[in-house]
Amino acid sequence: MTSLTTAESGLPIDTTFEQPATEEQLQRAAAALRDHNFAVEVVDTVADARALVNRLLPADKTIFTASSETLRISGLDEDINTSGRFTSLRPKLMELREEGRFDEMRVAGAAPDVVVGSVHAVTEDGRLLAASGSGSQLSLYSFSAAQSIWVVGAQKIVPDLDTALRRIETYSYPREDARFRAISGTPAMLSKILIINREMFPERGSVVLVREPIGY
Repeated sequence: MTSLTTAESGLPIDTTFEQPATEEQLQRAAAALRDHNFAVEVVDTVADARALVNRLLPADKTIFTASSETLRISGLDEDINTSGRFTSLRPKLMELREEGRFDEMRVAGAAPDVVVGSVHAVTEDGRLLAASGSGSQLSLYSFSAAQSIWVVGAQKIVPDLDTALRRIETYSYPREDARFRAISGTPAMLSKILIINREMFPERGSVVLVREPIGY
């Protein structure tokens, strides 16, 4: 195992999880996701993913962006929340948060038309895993948003569920912990993990798999 240690927390990071999947692995995951009722697009670059999601998003429905380094790095967070082209919920929710109106914030963000985000692992047999501190985005991912769109770098594709959980614990969480400590001075929490085995409603969930690595 190749690993490094973060200066902030001392947590080891398994950097083998930074390697993008092979084309065979990517296509195997894409086929399994389709079999599990997900709509799947495979694109070459982060720029391609950004353009595709911009085309997919409705201009007349509410959109919530989950906290995601993938969305930030790709520019999708800015596209959705600051361009004025979409009906974004996040600015309103941040306003409520700044005013300390946390219960109103929870209710206002409970059921958007579309949630856009990422996940921390995709298994080759077609399962999605997302980890969270608060769990605020997990209910949206699983049901309460009418549509979910996930942008996922190829380095997040793993062989099986055990490897997916190990990826979260030894790579995604330490990376998020380092990021969170840098901005807040406190450790991040790994409180809840959502495992989506399949989608009950055809094409409610869309997965954009990117051959380039992005996010963690």
